[in-house]
Amino acid sequence: MKAKHFALSLFALALAAAASGATAQNVKITPLGTHPGELCNRDRAMIFEDPTGVRILYDAGQSVMGGNDPRLGTVHVVLLSHAHTDHIGDRKIAGLNPGTCDSPETISALPNSTTAEIAAAKNSSLIMIRNMAFFLAKKIENIRSKPTATCAEPGGSIAAVQAAPCIAPVELGGTKFVKAAGAAASVEIITVHAAHDSTLTRDLLTDAQKKSLEADNISVNLGAPSGYVIKFTNGLRVYLSGDTGLHTEMRTVVHDFYRVNLAVINMGQNAILPDAAAYAINELVRPAAVIVSHPNEGVTTGGIIRPNSRTKLFVDQVKGRPVYLGISDRTLEFDGSGTCMAGGCY
Repeated sequence: MKAKHFALSLFALALAAAASGATAQNVKITPLGTHPGELCNRDRAMIFEDPTGVRILYDAGQSVMGGNDPRLGTVHVVLLSHAHTDHIGDRKIAGLNPGTCDSPETISALPNSTTAEIAAAKNSSLIMIRNMAFFLAKKIENIRSKPTATCAEPGGSIAAVQAAPCIAPVELGGTKFVKAAGAAASVEIITVHAAHDSTLTRDLLTDAQKKSLEADNISVNLGAPSGYVIKFTNGLRVYLSGDTGLHTEMRTVVHDFYRVNLAVINMGQNAILPDAAAYAINELVRPAAVIVSHPNEGVTTGGIIRPNSRTKLFVDQVKGRPVYLGISDRTLEFDGSGTCMAGGCY
C-alpha cells in the first residue's frame, strides 16, 4: 500500500513539474488600465513578458501613473505605435479607479509624456519609428539631464538590461532583436504598416516651436504610424495592430509572411469599426486568438462585457477563434501556438 501511495505521489510531482515547465514557456500579457478588473475607455498599455524574462511595454498611453506606476515592474523595451496623445501619453492617472470606466480622470503628463517618463525611470530601450525615437530621446534627456544614446547592438542584439535609457530607431519593415543575459535566443520585434496618422499635439512641443505653428493651426508629424510583429522565443508570433484601418498588408505581410498566431487589435472607432475589425481578423490576419484593446468606450461592468458596446458587436462577428478582452491587471498566458493557457482563458 505504501509503495502504491509513493508511486502516486511521484506521478503527481511529475505532473506538477510538467505543468510548471509548460507555464515557464508561456508568454505573459498584462494590460494596465485605469480600473483593475475592467476594460475601460482610455486603456492602451500592455506588458509582454517573454519566457527568457524580456519585458516589453506597448503604447503606454494615459492609463498608467507614469514612471512610478508600481504595476510596471521591469521594462526592458518600450514600443510606441504613433504620436497621438492617447498613445504617447500627454496625461496619466494619479491612482487606480479614477473617475468612471467610461470617463476616467487623468492629470497632465506634460511636458514629457508617460512614454518618456517610463523609459527614463526604467532604463528602457525605445524601439520605434525614427522621428518618434529622436523626439522622445530629447524628452528623456530633459528628465535625466543627460543625453540619450543609441542602443548598442553587439552581435546584432540589444541587451535587455541597459545602464541608461537608449533609442533604437527603425523604419517600416525594420527589425530589432532583444536578448536577455544568458538566453539562447532573442525576442524579434518588427515594425509593420498601419493605416493611420502620427501628428503630435502642440502641447508637447517647446514654446518656440508652438509659436511658429500656431498661426497656421498645424503641428508636426513624427513619421509613419506603425504596428508591430513580435516573435517570442516560445514560438508565439503576436501582431500589435496599432491604430489602423483595413489595409492589404494585414494579409500579405502579417498573415502570409509572418504567420502571426495572436492579434492585439485596437478598436478605436476613428480608425476601424466593429465589422471592419472582424473582417480583418476573420479574412486577413487569421490568428488563432485575439485580444481587444484601445476600445474608446467603457467595455465592461464587473469584468463582464456590456451587451450594447461596440466591442460586443466585434466579438459577435469574429468566427472560429477566441476573443479575449484586455482586462486591466489580469495576466493572460499564451503558448507558442497562440493558445491561452492561464489567467482567465474564457
